[in-house]
Amino acid sequence: MSSNQANYQDRRALSARQVRMEIREGLYDRHTAGLAAGKLQCNLAIIPEAFALDFLRFCQRNPKPCPVVGVSDTGDPFMRTLGDDIDIRSDVPRYRVFRDGAFTEEVTDISALWRDDLVTVALGCSFTFENAFIANDIPVRHIEQDKTVPMYKTNVALTPAGVFSGEMVATMRPIHKDRIEDAFQISGAFPHAHGAPIAMGAPGDIGIRDLDAPDWGDPVPVREDEIPVYWACGVTPQNVLMNARLPFCITHAPGHMLIADVSETLEDQAINQTQHGEKHA
Repeated sequence: MSSNQANYQDRRALSARQVRMEIREGLYDRHTAGLAAGKLQCNLAIIPEAFALDFLRFCQRNPKPCPVVGVSDTGDPFMRTLGDDIDIRSDVPRYRVFRDGAFTEEVTDISALWRDDLVTVALGCSFTFENAFIANDIPVRHIEQDKTVPMYKTNVALTPAGVFSGEMVATMRPIHKDRIEDAFQISGAFPHAHGAPIAMGAPGDIGIRDLDAPDWGDPVPVREDEIPVYWACGVTPQNVLMNARLPFCITHAPGHMLIADVSETLEDQAINQTQHGEKHA
C-alpha cells in the first residue's frame, strides 16, 4: 500500500469534523470519497451576490445535477446550517478559482480571496449514496481503488436561468448487471444527492466519447459482467459558471468535497439543519 493510500485509509475512520480539521491544517488535500460515512458531502459554488438569485433559479430548474442543500449569508464564510464550525475558506481539500470564465488556479485555502459580497451555495453530492451502496454490498470501484470518481461532459441540455446555461456533467460507476435495479432504488432515495441514474449502457448515448478518458477524475475499469451507469454530477455548475463568464467565482476541485456535520439522509438532514440554524439564530 502506498503512503497516499495509507493516508486515505487512516482518515476513513475519522469524524466529519476531524477530517475538516486535518484539511484546515493542511494535512489532507486529496479526494473525499468514502470519508466520514453517514455525513453529507457537498459540491460548492461561491459566487458574487449579484449573480446568486439567478444561480439559485438555475439550480431550482435543474435539481438533478444541482440539488441545493445549503446557502450562506452574503459575506459570511461559515456554513451555519451544515455544521457548528465549517469555514468555507479552509475546510475543503482543494478549490478552483475562475476569472472571466477561465480557470486560473487551484488552491487549498481561499482566505486571501474572500470578499464581503460572496455567497456560498452548497449542492448535494453522489458520494452520499455511495455509503448506502457499500452497506448493501454494491462495490464502488473508485473507492476500492482510491481514485477520484470519473466525470464526463455530456450532451444533456439544462434549463437556463439568467446568464446560466449549459450541459450536464455525469459521473460513472460500473454496476454488476444483477444489481442494476438495486442501484437505481438505493440512489433514488437520495434526491438531495443527485438521486437515481440519468442513463446506463453505451456512453455515446449521452455524448460521452471515451470512458477511459474522463474530463475530470480517474478512469476505472468496467468488467464483462458490469454495466456503466451514469449519475448527474455536481461538477455541472463549474461548466455553467464558465459559460456564464462571471468576473470571479470559486468552486471545489472535482472530487474534493465539503464534508458537513449533518446526516446524509434527507429526514435527518432537515432535523439537523434546523438544530444548527437555531443555535445561530
